[in-house]
Amino acid sequence: MPLNRLMSKVRNCRLCTDLPLGPRPLLQCASTATILIAGQAPGRRTHERGIPFDDASGERLRDWLGVDRGTFYDARHIAILPLGFCYPGSRNGGDLPPRAECAPQWRNDLLSHLPNISLTVLIGMHAQRWHMPDCATTLRDNICNWRASWPECIPLPHPSPRNVGWLKRNPVVEGELLPTLRSRVAELLTSN
Repeated sequence: MPLNRLMSKVRNCRLCTDLPLGPRPLLQCASTATILIAGQAPGRRTHERGIPFDDASGERLRDWLGVDRGTFYDARHIAILPLGFCYPGSRNGGDLPPRAECAPQWRNDLLSHLPNISLTVLIGMHAQRWHMPDCATTLRDNICNWRASWPECIPLPHPSPRNVGWLKRNPVVEGELLPTLRSRVAELLTSN
């Protein structure tokens, strides 16, 4: 099935009709993309706006990547495929994990249409477990061992403002990982 037809099917997916705000799949991709952002699931604000990472987390992620908003939302260069395409709801002040039905239904088919991906940015443990089945059991261990999956994949914590304390306790992110990530992203964008 051509990518445009598959994307249409995904955007019209009603697999999870019991979502608190209803289904609204958020993703972007084009077969020319060289960078894949593999996140967890959209948050409430991005669901309401209908644009992935259109919130404070997205601002921080764009800074981490060293790209502006226009570049980030250019599907010809950057694909955004979370494990769950719809907002899953929240509990105890945080978002729920991505729904289990979404990734098995769509992910492999979508990824098969992205032959040019040279870098996958893995945001959070759900994405890291999907893309790196042999990864460590903790986010900190994955990030401290980021060179093991480099240059194809790079594990990151969620860029949420709620993770400021975690980032301060784990200086490897800003001290080593992000400068290398920005350089690789710039290289892929200029060669594409």
